[in-house]
Amino acid sequence: MKDTLFYLVIYDLPDSKAANKRRNRLHKMLSGYGKWTQYSVFECFLTTIQFVKLQQKIEKLIKPKEDSVRIYVLDAGSLKRTITYGSEEPRQEVAIVL
Repeated sequence: MKDTLFYLVIYDLPDSKAANKRRNRLHKMLSGYGKWTQYSVFECFLTTIQFVKLQQKIEKLIKPKEDSVRIYVLDAGSLKRTITYGSEEPRQEVAIVL
């Protein structure tokens, strides 16, 4: 896809019944935007519009005083310098479901 950037989304939510529900919803929602690579980590190739939609959904879903979500925006140079051990390198999937 053209005009996409690579986003690394990392989240940490507390261990409570309510947070577990939010975590499950967050995980399911992020699955539509990128590839789940580690326990609380997603790799996403997104256009600007897709990224804005993702941000809006995250803001509606989490509780900022309890939850932590970090999004790292990486350019093509950063992606080329990524070192991976024991898994495949990040690569853009053909379809993104929103």
